[in-house]
Amino acid sequence: MPTTRPNADPSGRPTVLLVSSGYHLYREYLLRMISQAARVVLFLDREPTWERWYIAEHRIVDTLDAEAMIAAAREVAARDPIDGVICWDEIRLVHAARVAEALGLPGSAPAAVGRCRDKYQTRVALGAARVPQAISRLVASVEEAAETAFRIGYPVVVKPRALRASIGVSYVERPNDLAAAYTRARASAEDGVPHDDAGVLVEEYLEGPEVGVDVAWVNGRPTPLFVARKILGFPPHFEEIGHVVDGRDPLLLDAALLGVVDAAHRAVGFQTGITHTELRLTDTGPKVIEINARLAGDLIPYLGWVASGIDPGQVAVDVACGRPLRLAPSRLRVALVHFLSSRYAYVLVTGRTAAECAAGVELAARAITLRDERTPKAAGGGH
Repeated sequence: MPTTRPNADPSGRPTVLLVSSGYHLYREYLLRMISQAARVVLFLDREPTWERWYIAEHRIVDTLDAEAMIAAAREVAARDPIDGVICWDEIRLVHAARVAEALGLPGSAPAAVGRCRDKYQTRVALGAARVPQAISRLVASVEEAAETAFRIGYPVVVKPRALRASIGVSYVERPNDLAAAYTRARASAEDGVPHDDAGVLVEEYLEGPEVGVDVAWVNGRPTPLFVARKILGFPPHFEEIGHVVDGRDPLLLDAALLGVVDAAHRAVGFQTGITHTELRLTDTGPKVIEINARLAGDLIPYLGWVASGIDPGQVAVDVACGRPLRLAPSRLRVALVHFLSSRYAYVLVTGRTAAECAAGVELAARAITLRDERTPKAAGGGH
């Protein structure tokens, strides 16, 4: 009788199902990392291209159709048992949670993931549990938005209830700008995200630095991984133009911050997985902006690896498969990523301090030139 599974990895690595791969410039490093820790089966809605280097097999399936993915996953598992499900695609998180639940694998309930995915549901859950957060109201018209903003007091933040990456988000300082902000938020959309009649949130603007905290959760027990201090630009839209991760960041041990993060996750019912929680550090303490039921984007986990040596891919595999976490901090550095205008390029620098990294970014950015190859050469010009 064979002593190993039919298609098992000869090194004994687990098999994980990855739901969608994301944009390679921001997620290839993660796929590479998890492929070093596990045998990867990729569910994708197209033929893989750059992903082929890192996967054992793939299935073309509608990744916005949970039932179709469950059926495909069961076919795969009949040949080679799947040990865990991983997803870092915001729009597909609830679908992936349904797959993990159907296969009896570690994870949080789809309803809990949905409460993170929908910012309005997050606000309701946090409000019921009295978790510190911004005052927030869901509105369905410009008139409701204006009335709500007046009650909250300017400035306010206007945002869609369920989009990602600051899409449609505006900072509004005065009543004259509210209608445009509401229209922008209302018109913003992404494939796979339901378009609700009451789809816009008007919220209190919180003063203070913004941070993101990546935490691994196993049966409700948190293990902080990285803290990213955000660099914001292009007002009034809260565009993230950079992040700083310090392997020695004192917020990794800050009881007030971690207490709010823990309370927020208990409020939404999130138990197992990795989350990226965004907060503002206000004069009255940390307050939650949103909970993302996935690893951070914008290369933040990569910065965490550069700064601390903690491998986010290995942690993602361990959490998804219900294995003991293998956290191996091996360095204490600072890493900074800065996105150049319109994100035509990014600069990543590591150093001993944030100031040292910022100086390095400035030097590197000055050395980068954006050239439009479509521009005709001048007559008689060179190359």
